[in-house]
Amino acid sequence: MFVTWLTFAVVWCTGGSQAEVETRECVYYNDNWRTEKTNQSGFERCEGEKDKRLHCYASWMNSTGTIRLVRKGCWLDDFNCYDRQECVATEESPQVFFCCCEGNYCNEKFTHLPEAIAPAVKIQPPQPGPSLLGVLVYSLLPFAILSLALVIACWTYHQRKPPYRHVDISQDAGLPPPSPLVGLKPLQLLELKARGRFGCVWKAQLLSEYVAVKIFPIQDKQSWQNERDIYLTEGFKHENILHYISAEKRGTNLQMELWLVTEFHERGSLTDYLKGNPVSWPQLCHISASMSRGLAYLHEDLPYRVEGPKPAIAHRDFKSKNVLLKTDLSAVIADFGLAVCFEPGKPPGDTHGQVGTRRYMAPEVLEGAINFQRDAFLRIDMYALGLVLWELVSRCTASDGPVGEYQLPFEEEVGQHPSLEDLQDVVVHKKMRPVFKDCWIKHPGLGQLCETIEESWDHDAEARLSAGCVEERISTISKTANTINTSTSECLVSMMMTSHSDTVLPPKESST
Repeated sequence: MFVTWLTFAVVWCTGGSQAEVETRECVYYNDNWRTEKTNQSGFERCEGEKDKRLHCYASWMNSTGTIRLVRKGCWLDDFNCYDRQECVATEESPQVFFCCCEGNYCNEKFTHLPEAIAPAVKIQPPQPGPSLLGVLVYSLLPFAILSLALVIACWTYHQRKPPYRHVDISQDAGLPPPSPLVGLKPLQLLELKARGRFGCVWKAQLLSEYVAVKIFPIQDKQSWQNERDIYLTEGFKHENILHYISAEKRGTNLQMELWLVTEFHERGSLTDYLKGNPVSWPQLCHISASMSRGLAYLHEDLPYRVEGPKPAIAHRDFKSKNVLLKTDLSAVIADFGLAVCFEPGKPPGDTHGQVGTRRYMAPEVLEGAINFQRDAFLRIDMYALGLVLWELVSRCTASDGPVGEYQLPFEEEVGQHPSLEDLQDVVVHKKMRPVFKDCWIKHPGLGQLCETIEESWDHDAEARLSAGCVEERISTISKTANTINTSTSECLVSMMMTSHSDTVLPPKESST
């Protein structure tokens, strides 16, 4: 037994081959450690101080799954090895594994068990619950958005609502609105003359002349633009068509107004004139001839002219209110907001069949059975022309009978404000037309004019006269009965003089 007391620790682990080094184990002898060689006699000693503790250790390498021992032996006092019964390396993946332990032959077996380091868990603090204010905001937000949308929609509707409602000429138009832009020079608005579906008409002064200004709200821009384009059609100029001066925009945004400036006629529309004035036979002939002449020019297709070709144009809202009278009672046709132009080789554009004023709508328009061809639109105008001629005849003093108060067509049958269904029943189903009085039929001139009117408003659109044919017939009738005056006696004399003569009216022409 070897017992040696030294003042310092000596670790003596030398000598021997690699095999010998790899087989060294640690043995504890009487408070000291020594290394035992199992393949050789004798021992290599590990000596140390008595109050020091020595331990066993082992080091090795692990290369591609093959374990190669580097060294085993004694280890100087190290608190990291205290009370370890097994030699276990705990590093994750070192280049050389190392372990130490305390006890005889405790390093005979060695293992690698890395310490499992649990990943750090980040503990999220609990989410705070929704506040009462947040709940109220999210609950009321949809209602607030909906309310705002309704307010904006109402405001937009009132801003875009047309400022002028449609007022029939027979109705009281009420107080006129204040004249806009009165101080604007050189065009100054003076007096409101009429209001209708597409705006109002003012008497205005342009420098030293009076003009008419038709004012459209911005909502009726399409009508304003269409009427302007019709007036600007190449070659569109005739003595019985209202003379166009200019078109312009006034104001900005929703307050914008669209102005159409034309010549002014003090007598106003044929409707206004007939309401306050009966007409004599010469006046009737003059008005009806000039009116039919203007409509014939409107319908005519004139491709070969020095001033430029003119396409056929359908008015689509022909009525006595849209016929103006000059000082000499010559008629001029106005209001082309619904007119459609038929240029050769070009479609007429976006057109709708059931447009215009109900009272003057042809049967095919009332029942929605219009053929969207040029001739069909022109025949619709001819039906309306027949009604306007009836209005003239009803206020003529040439017949041997009293002249009644002015009435609109079908006013006696359906009243002043008929519905579409009322007119469909009277015009389409019952095929009724305004009534001719017996005294009109007995008058030679009025009788022939009534025949022309009947052929103009024929229920069969293809059987209606053309505007050119009506113009010729009125001219012939006027020449034949030019000696007729308003007195009863002269009417009788004229009837006797013409009863023996055969008056030949111009033959019916196709409206093509």
